[in-house]
Amino acid sequence: MTPRILAFAGSLRRESFNKKLVRIAANAARDAGAEVALIDLEDYPLPLFDQDLEAEQGMPGNGAKLKQIFIDHDGLLVASPEYNTSITADLKNAIDWVSRPAPCEPPLAAFRGKVAALMSASPGALGGLRGLVHLRSILGNIGVVVLPDQIAVARAHEAFRANGSLTDPKQQEGIDTLGRTLASFLMKIKA
Repeated sequence: MTPRILAFAGSLRRESFNKKLVRIAANAARDAGAEVALIDLEDYPLPLFDQDLEAEQGMPGNGAKLKQIFIDHDGLLVASPEYNTSITADLKNAIDWVSRPAPCEPPLAAFRGKVAALMSASPGALGGLRGLVHLRSILGNIGVVVLPDQIAVARAHEAFRANGSLTDPKQQEGIDTLGRTLASFLMKIKA
């Protein structure tokens, strides 16, 4: 059975380094035999999570669409920028809405049992590494198995070629390997 992987960046910026980064991993996962859906969180605008809003109006339409996309996939490729040593508000907000239970649904249905590979790109010297620590913790606490390998691309403003590939062959191979590893892992557990 072909594994289904959802790939996205935690950034809304059009020229986001993390959007470029996750495309590399998504292509490698596809080449390894996975079915990959690459989405942009900007296409699913959501209000800030507010339990009162949820009680009064229910799940926003985009929240329900995004949640179903998560449910329909086996694995996650996530490229997360680092904002002030953590993840973006947009990524956290999406996770919060997608995590909300529906009637007669098991808790954390969109996350529990999924497998994720993480990466980041940042103009800073650590490449977004500190934000990945937070994302790993959040995902692990909501039932996602997060693969141990991750890549943080430093000086991201200098790291990409015009065609979207990385200038450093070792980093390019590292991101390719993340995509292939996730695809391979999912194939093994689905067999």
